[in-house]
Amino acid sequence: MLLPLRDKAVPLLVVDAANVVGSKPDGWWRDRAGATARLRDALLPLPAEGLADLPGPVEVVLVVEGRARDVAPAEGVRVERATGSGDDAIVALVTAEGAGRRVVVVTADRGLRARVTALGAEVRGPTSVPR
Repeated sequence: MLLPLRDKAVPLLVVDAANVVGSKPDGWWRDRAGATARLRDALLPLPAEGLADLPGPVEVVLVVEGRARDVAPAEGVRVERATGSGDDAIVALVTAEGAGRRVVVVTADRGLRARVTALGAEVRGPTSVPR
């Protein structure tokens, strides 16, 4: 099911790809793009199912950077390519699309957590999403 993008009634789930991929020591550093594509694929059920405390439907956005920037979107998972810092791209996304809707950012990055909670977003750790 492909959800309409930027529907304020649908919560926004933003996943910090680099941080979530890096939280699982499975050799991701040998193939960052491949690890990010596996994460994207693991997120595919979330638009319909949501998370335990964030029932579906949800809009899922995977923010990618660096060597993983070429990972393609998949139906139900939007991929946003950071041209610089992934953290800055996530903050910009929350700012641009978060007003008036529930936003959950998945990251363990303390600095990013502080920045997005200041904008009203909720934060979950990397283990809150399938990896």
